Amino acid sequence: GKWHLSSDPQGFDHWQILPGQGQYYNPDFKTVEGRKRIDGHCTDLVTDMALDWLKNREDSDKPFMLMCQHKAPHRTWMPALRHLSLYNDSKIPEPPTLFDRWKDNASPARHQEMEVDGHLNIVYDLFGPPVNGWDPNKGRSVDKSGFRNLMKMTPAQLAAWKAGFSDQNAKLVRDGLTGKKFVRWKYQRYIRNYLRCVKGVDESVGRLMEYLKSSGLEKNTIVIYSSDQGFYLGDHGWYDKRWMYDESMKMPLIVRWPGVTRPGSINTELVQNLDYAETFLEVAGVKVPDDMQGRSLVPLLKGESPRWRDSLYYHYFEFPSYHMVAKHYGIRTSRYKLIRFYQFDEWELYDLKKDPDELKNLYGKPKYADTIAELKQELENLRTRYRDNSDVSVMPAEWQKKYRVDRN
Repeated sequence: GKWHLSSDPQGFDHWQILPGQGQYYNPDFKTVEGRKRIDGHCTDLVTDMALDWLKNREDSDKPFMLMCQHKAPHRTWMPALRHLSLYNDSKIPEPPTLFDRWKDNASPARHQEMEVDGHLNIVYDLFGPPVNGWDPNKGRSVDKSGFRNLMKMTPAQLAAWKAGFSDQNAKLVRDGLTGKKFVRWKYQRYIRNYLRCVKGVDESVGRLMEYLKSSGLEKNTIVIYSSDQGFYLGDHGWYDKRWMYDESMKMPLIVRWPGVTRPGSINTELVQNLDYAETFLEVAGVKVPDDMQGRSLVPLLKGESPRWRDSLYYHYFEFPSYHMVAKHYGIRTSRYKLIRFYQFDEWELYDLKKDPDELKNLYGKPKYADTIAELKQELENLRTRYRDNSDVSVMPAEWQKKYRVDRN
C-alpha cells in the first residue's frame, strides 16, 4: 500500500507499494518486478493484496509481519463507487469551531491556506461545479491529483462517479449559496466524502480480521491499527493537518494482543509514533538499538506501570510550502501545550484541561509565568535529547511582513 518514501522498502520478503501518494482509482503499484496498473479502488486493491499474501505466504508455519497501509482517507477524497450515496440522507454535525477566526491565536493561524471557506477547492477537492467565482489556479495549495485521477477511470467508472454527484451539484447551482451557507455545503461534501473513504478502510479491517478468525490465526496474531497523524475535519475552520494543535497531533492507536493486552482497556500515557519500531522489535525478540529515540510500548500493553515520559516534542519544518503553516516547535504535557512559531517570534500556551479546543492563548499571562518557564526549560531539554539542531532564528521584519499578507 502507501509507502511515500523516496526509497523502496528494504528488508521485506515481498512488497507492493503506491508511488508517492498513489491514486484512488486504477492505481499504479511498484514491485521488485517493476510498475503495474491494477484496475479497481485503491483501498480494495491493497486489502486484496494483503489477503492474497496471507493466504499464500511461504513458510506459513513461521511468524510474519504484514503492513497493510492505505491511501485513504488522504486528500483528494475519492470513495469507492459503492459508497457514493452513503450519508446522502444525513446531515453530519458541524464542529463547534467551524467558523473559528483565530482571534486569540498567534498570527500564523490567521495566515494559512487550509480553510474550508477559502481554500478547500470546490472543483478539485470536492468535485463540485465552478461556482462563486471559482479560480482554477488560486493559491499554492491547490491539489489537482484527484481531478487528474478522473482521467484514469474507465468509462463505466467515470459515468458512475459523475452520476453520484450530478443532482447535488445541479442543486447547488440553482440555490446560488454564498457566505456561511456555501461553507456549510462545502463542509458536508467534504466530510461525507472523507467518511465514505473511511468506510472503505473499515471494511478492509473487517475483511482482514475475518480472515484471521477463519484461518485460526486470530488467537496468536497481534493487530495494530494506527495512522500517520490526525486531521482537521472542519475543526478551527480547517482541513489537512501540520499544526501542533491536538486535532492533528493526536492519532489513533488500537492494539489487539490476545492473552496479553486486556480487551477494552485504555492507557492514557503520552506515546508517539517514535515508539512503534521499538515495540515491533521487542515483540519479535530483537534488541532495540541504543540510538533509537522512542520507547517500546510492550510494558504498557502488558498492563504494567513503568516510569513513563511526561512530555512530547513536536517540530513542523515546512514553510513556505503547501498550506502555508508556519514553522513551529513545542512541548505537550498531559495538562499544557507550549508552541513557538520561531520565525515570527510568537508563542502560544494552552491549558488543555480547561481549554481542550485550544482557543484561549495564555502566553504572557502573569499567572502562568512559572508554568511557562518550566515548559521552556523542558522544551530545550527535549531539543537536546532528540538532537534537534535546526535553525530556529527569528526572521527579519521585512521577511515576516511578506508572509503576513491576507492569503484568502
